[in-house]
Amino acid sequence: MSAAFHLAARYVLRHRLQSALLAGALGLVFALPLCLRVLIHHAQQELRARAADTPQIVGTRGSALDLMMTALYFKRENLTPLPFGALAELRQPRSTAAIPLHIRYQAQGAPIVGTELDYFPFRGLKLTAGKQISRLGDCVVGARLAQQRQLQPGGHVFSSPEQAFDMAGVYPLKMRVTGILTQNGTPDDDALFVDLKTAWLIEGRSHGHDDLKTDASVVLQQEEGNIVGNAAVRMFNEVTDANRASFHFHGDIAAYPISAVILLPKDTKTEALLAGQFARSKTQQLIRPRDEMAALLAQLVRLEGFAASALLLTATAALLVTALVFALSFRLRLREFQTLEDVGVSRAALISVKVLEIGMVGVVAIGVGLLLLVGASLLAPQLLRLAL
Repeated sequence: MSAAFHLAARYVLRHRLQSALLAGALGLVFALPLCLRVLIHHAQQELRARAADTPQIVGTRGSALDLMMTALYFKRENLTPLPFGALAELRQPRSTAAIPLHIRYQAQGAPIVGTELDYFPFRGLKLTAGKQISRLGDCVVGARLAQQRQLQPGGHVFSSPEQAFDMAGVYPLKMRVTGILTQNGTPDDDALFVDLKTAWLIEGRSHGHDDLKTDASVVLQQEEGNIVGNAAVRMFNEVTDANRASFHFHGDIAAYPISAVILLPKDTKTEALLAGQFARSKTQQLIRPRDEMAALLAQLVRLEGFAASALLLTATAALLVTALVFALSFRLRLREFQTLEDVGVSRAALISVKVLEIGMVGVVAIGVGLLLLVGASLLAPQLLRLAL
């Protein structure tokens, strides 16, 4: 057996590139179904946990999936916004807490989430540095986003315009970073949080400018106490202690938009009453993220079955091709085996050589597969974050 092992090892090492390619292909093909299962299992755990922590979400009538992805993962979907005045109606029952969310703009790819301070204890978010939002134009940053962009309290970050060449659009807002949040392994780590008024300021529903009463050069006309400025009026794109008194809102704030509202009923009875109330509404809908996520994951599991079947067929084909490669290799080496037999090597030993060569390639293939499986397990959170 030692002689057979020596001959098999010498051949594999002599043709190391061929053996490595064959082992790598086998390891990859057989690891793919397992890696797929690991990724889907991790995705199911993460998605279920985020959904289970959010009892109910209210939004306008439309796609329940879009509403859930907006409220849980800060995806900007094509949703009709709720009026801010609806928040007061949702809070009328004292047994229900309501947290508004307004998600429309981004800061160089990171979602800007307009919300209230109640959101942070609800998600278990605390500050590792700095302080909470204290005035218009302030923001706190998720842990991963702060690390990637090297943001610290006292720094600044700009909102991104919706269209790069929108000359009539809103100027990017320069926001002051007041704090960095703790990391909790959720989409909160990659987001930037502001209060609702700052979100509306980014949207252009509020603005600050030079005092028209003290600078006549920027006045276009003045009549009956109303002052109209001309194009020379300087609009502020940053809120500071010196100019924050000049920022003001136009129109009825109750009509201002919010994307969704997270409801936190105190008991199951209140939760059931709310579900019945919104079932009759023609303009608003209430969803339970746990149920919506279960339906989504059921489809995901079904797709996993199709993908696993396809990968199994691929693995079978790869196994047959590998068998063909070894068969052709042994056939091309027929004279080599005859020579070994002529010098006294038994046929049983030659069979052992062939089996050991196949076994060595198989062991390396298993090693490659295990490495890929470990890599998939370690990279699963990052891959899920990119997918979402």
